[in-house]
Amino acid sequence: MGLSERGSPLPVHGGAQRGGSGIPGGRRKQRVSMADVAKRAGVSSQTVSRVSNGHPGVVAATREQVLEAMRDLGYRPNSAARALRYGQFNTIGVILLNLSATGRSQTVGAISTHAAAEGYAITMIPIDVPTQDNVLGAFTRMGELAVDAVIVFIEVHLLDAGTVTLPPGVHVVVVDTDSGDRYRVVDTDQVGGARLAVRHLLDLGHDTVWHVAGPEESYASERRAHAWRATLEEAGRRVPEPVRGDWSADSGYAAGLALAELPDCTAVFAANDQMALGLLRAFHERGRSVPEDISVVGFDDVPDSAHFIPPLTTVHQDFTEVGRRSAVEALRQIRERTPATPGTDLVPTRLVVRESTAKAKAKAQVPGPTQAQIQAPPPTPH
Repeated sequence: MGLSERGSPLPVHGGAQRGGSGIPGGRRKQRVSMADVAKRAGVSSQTVSRVSNGHPGVVAATREQVLEAMRDLGYRPNSAARALRYGQFNTIGVILLNLSATGRSQTVGAISTHAAAEGYAITMIPIDVPTQDNVLGAFTRMGELAVDAVIVFIEVHLLDAGTVTLPPGVHVVVVDTDSGDRYRVVDTDQVGGARLAVRHLLDLGHDTVWHVAGPEESYASERRAHAWRATLEEAGRRVPEPVRGDWSADSGYAAGLALAELPDCTAVFAANDQMALGLLRAFHERGRSVPEDISVVGFDDVPDSAHFIPPLTTVHQDFTEVGRRSAVEALRQIRERTPATPGTDLVPTRLVVRESTAKAKAKAQVPGPTQAQIQAPPPTPH
């Protein structure tokens, strides 16, 4: 019913009935209720509710009987009413920077797939430009939506801004950030992966390893750079000055042009595969053969990396597993109704060895004395 300006019910005209939409002739189509489905299927309304909510404790034959009745009658569960009744919306929010970033779509896809299998929907709010105002706006908007948990893909320096507040009562999982002391984080093993790359090159006999790093403001970039440096220091090797890129193949190409001029540069670890691709082109143009003159290792194992020339040795990240674990953690928090314990769940990385790396060339040796010269008596002084 409607309300008058004073709050009293307004009369309903045209023979309106409960819950339907208007149809010609002034009559309204009656909405199918749960009781209607129960009557059609020959079961209780409680059984219909259990089927509607995906409860596992329903006999398969009975479940199919109820679903058939729903289809015949055109019944659609009222999710809004169910949310009010149970205090749960069966929706997970996702706030993220740059959906086009390497592996991001795979991770979000895995979150969506796992959530859907558990009866949950996804509400996504992308942030194009990583400013404090945009981040604040995204969290404010998410606070207005009906979500049970939020999975966040945001760098820690933006997440920790004083103006950013998470929706009260909403569970949180953070992906790919250094904030495990405050939030529940799911990430790939950035450090372990970088160490695998550097050790591989050292084991091939290279004296040291140059590094093309990502942007300084990137958590992933800094973790990989720190691991590169620490691995060289632990091996007692010289640590060259890193060259900065911006994750793009263009920046890798520029770095490669500079590194190609260094005759003692025989091994390079690039912080991602796209910059490694730029390196390969630059070395080719400068006549530095890969891997005969310079070995190159990337990071990510993007699908195209196996088709670079030469195929790229790289560190594999399991972006799908990151998404699955993020969804599992969010659902666990929702169902247990408890705050998450801070900490980081690391998804292992692995080195994929292809044809862009090889043993270091043997250094040219200064010819020593022959055996005859060594055994010959010294000349007799005059």
